[in-house]
Amino acid sequence: MPVLHRDASGFLLDGEPFRILSGGLHYFRVHPAQWADRLSKARLMGLNTIETYVPWNLHQPRPDTFRMDGALDLPRFLDLAAAEGLHVLLRPGPYICAEWEGGGLPSWLLTEPDIRLRSRDPRFLAAVDDYLAQLFTPLRSRLADRGGPVLAVQVENEYGAYGDDTAYLAHLAETLRRCGVDVPLFTCDQPADMERGALPGTLATVNFGSRSAEHLADVRGRQPDAPLMTTEFWIGWFDRWGGHHVVRPADQAARELDELLASGASVNLYMFHGGTNFGFTSGANDKHTYRPTVTSYDYDAPLDEAGDPTEKYTAFRDVIAKHTGVPAAPVPPHGPKLSLEGVELPESAGLLSCAPGFGAATPAERPLTMEELGQDFGFVQYETVLPDAGPALLEVERVRDRAQVFLDGQPVGVLERENHEHTLAFTVPRAGCVLTLLVENQGRVNYGPGIHDRKGLPGKVLLDGAELLGWSSRALPLDSLEGVPFTPTTVTPVGPTLHRGTFELSDTADTFLHLPGWTKGNAWINGFALGRYWSRGPQRSLYVPAPVLRTGRNEIVVLELHAAHRARTVSLRAAPDLGPTEE
Repeated sequence: MPVLHRDASGFLLDGEPFRILSGGLHYFRVHPAQWADRLSKARLMGLNTIETYVPWNLHQPRPDTFRMDGALDLPRFLDLAAAEGLHVLLRPGPYICAEWEGGGLPSWLLTEPDIRLRSRDPRFLAAVDDYLAQLFTPLRSRLADRGGPVLAVQVENEYGAYGDDTAYLAHLAETLRRCGVDVPLFTCDQPADMERGALPGTLATVNFGSRSAEHLADVRGRQPDAPLMTTEFWIGWFDRWGGHHVVRPADQAARELDELLASGASVNLYMFHGGTNFGFTSGANDKHTYRPTVTSYDYDAPLDEAGDPTEKYTAFRDVIAKHTGVPAAPVPPHGPKLSLEGVELPESAGLLSCAPGFGAATPAERPLTMEELGQDFGFVQYETVLPDAGPALLEVERVRDRAQVFLDGQPVGVLERENHEHTLAFTVPRAGCVLTLLVENQGRVNYGPGIHDRKGLPGKVLLDGAELLGWSSRALPLDSLEGVPFTPTTVTPVGPTLHRGTFELSDTADTFLHLPGWTKGNAWINGFALGRYWSRGPQRSLYVPAPVLRTGRNEIVVLELHAAHRARTVSLRAAPDLGPTEE
């Protein structure tokens, strides 16, 4: 059994010196049919370990439901890593950040109006204890002390940037031990937060992307008798809607890695392969202004979003070869790609008109939040009847996160949280007019105190200064499009509309969906949710994994929230468009 130990000189594996050379690879951001390919490419670059977070919100979408199958089959992922000869660093949270929806915390926690997340609030700790118990029941046999690949398990995640309650961290560590986790535990924090986020008796590791010698010297001063380890060596970054595509030159990142390895430290590259925030899973940041993250998690990593080696892969492989050696094999080639221009989407269904097919609306005096509706992702349709005609001023206390406003189904404006918008003036055409707000969850905040991020309309709605009462709230999670009444249309609809088309393939391969001329929405192929698109960029394409496609007939559905391409066509292309980079 490969058991990891540590002393001042470094790590020992079965009594022999061992340097952790790890790379981030999140199984939940990669199609499961591609896990083995990505793991193999990690080994061929010279890595001996893989790091992954665990998204609590996907594994336990409801308090009484726990999933570990299909794309969430973590035991299978760990077994594939072991078969490839790779060890694993497991980071189960409960909080993971990761630019992931809510930092991985399940939305149902927020049904408690005053719950304090990431704290010793008894309600939070009870939920965490249950989660960890269910998670590690099938994972115990994958721990290194029982012959599995998991060398070490992280306690929380960058907690020092959020709080300083050592007793909270101690509770999590005790829970992990009760769950049978006998491998070493560790924490990770940015340099300035290490003291706040450390847990006595547990290895403290550091996260940074540059100035390796300086940061590692600081860690050595804090822990003179422990190995040096950076759990997140940032070799790229994530993108946000409305920004630019962030890249970091390969030669610069390779020089920093060389400096780090020359110190003798262990490392986890964040990320080795970023993958994709499929569906509605991307998170957001809110440092006084809400900033949602894009669908792609390419991260300018050694493996790009489609799993192809980049210039950074070769540069890092050369650095690793200099320090520890790499397998005697060539750099893996790029995988095949397919192209198909001008796929037509001739069928349509208005989202607002077919909304009742997604489920009944819930009446209440005020709008209900997504959490009160038992909803994780997607949209909520709010409706109320306006008693009078004439000029009106709508005031929405909190928009979470983007509200399209309609009168009798006709669009009258948009309110965006990102732009701090709360008011909208319009003329009500008649008494008894139906006011509709279609509110999109663009991603729960994943970092800082803003993680208590309830979605929908969590506040008062006023019309001409008086509170509007008597609402219906309808959850539109769009987790299934079965039963949507698509019909052929010759006129391009305006407003929230689902568009459907088909295309034929004689063979399958990775590809990228491009939507020039479309504005904002989501896309699915063969029922698989690819993610969000938005013309504001920077990202202008969506990755389509080859396993999603099939030979013969394929179906594509695009939800356009505003105005579709006049010809209602999309294209599949061999290359992505992640947008312009900063000069």
